[in-house]
Amino acid sequence: MSSTLEVLQAQVMSLSKEDRSRLLERLVASLEVDVAAEEEWEQLAAQREAELESGAVIGIPLEDAMAQLRARFPG
Repeated sequence: MSSTLEVLQAQVMSLSKEDRSRLLERLVASLEVDVAAEEEWEQLAAQREAELESGAVIGIPLEDAMAQLRARFPG
């Protein structure tokens, strides 16, 4: 293992469990990029934004959306 990698590993291991978990998620996600899927998500996001801006749909506050999800998927 290169000394740079060893230093980086030591730095990562000194992070909190939560920070290491977030870092792991980001690293895994960076290895699993599906370009076609990313393009589809970008198109969907643009469509949703246009719908909100045009008034075709009405958004709800994040707190309300999260409460609905918690009620639907308890635990």
